[in-house]
Order: sequence, then structure tokens, then C-alpha cells
Amino acid sequence: MSLSSEIVAILQADYSLSAILSGGIHDAVEISRQLTPSAFDANKEILPCVLVKTGNENDREGKINAVQTPLTIYFYQRSDYDQIDAALARCYSLLHFVHIAESQVWQARFNSEIARTTDEALFCSLAVQRYNVIRKKS
Repeated sequence: MSLSSEIVAILQADYSLSAILSGGIHDAVEISRQLTPSAFDANKEILPCVLVKTGNENDREGKINAVQTPLTIYFYQRSDYDQIDAALARCYSLLHFVHIAESQVWQARFNSEIARTTDEALFCSLAVQRYNVIRKKS
């Protein structure tokens, strides 16, 4: 299982977060009507949802078999930021300093947040959270 899939599973297992994100928690290339149809309602408007993506692994200098992988979570909502704000707080509490023994994640550490911006392509509200995930290289 990939790191992004494992993070998605952690987030999906949380009832409170799932209740906020009626459009789901996704591990895909992008949020689109073709790739993530459950992120949209019957009128093809985006529902509150998130997209989980990982970046390129970097060597952890001085640590044997350790890598740092950037984890980025994109939060979407049609308009306003009420559900995004609640989801940002919940994701932080679920992921910051988390240890995932099954995937040998030693620690996920909050890095930065862009709290209120827009996605021009989807014409919706957007927020972004970034974490640094330190784990054993398999």
C-alpha cells in the first residue's frame, strides 16, 4: 500500500472527518468529474472533499534507511470555508506527530498551511496543508 493510500485510510476511518467531507477523501491524480465523481453532487458542483498527494522522497542525512516524504492535502468546498476550516483542524489532530507502525512511518510532522485561497480551475474554495513524513525506506 502506498503512503498516500495509508493516509487516506487513516482519514477515512475517522467518523468526524468523514461527516465533514461529504465528497470524500481521495487518492487520485486530481479532483475531477472523471477521476473522482463522488466529489461532485447531481448538479456537478463540488462537495467538501480532500485530495491526498505525496511528493518526491528525500534522503534523511545521517539516518540509515530513512527518507522524508512531503505529504500535501488539498481541501475543496464549493463556496465559503466553514467545512474546510473544520477539516483542516481535524486533519491536523489526526496527522501531526502520528506514528504508523504498519507502514514504518516514524513521524508525520505539520509543515505549513495555506488556509484560504481558491482553485481557479474548479471555481471553488481551497486550502492546503503540508506535512513532512519521516519513514523507513523499504
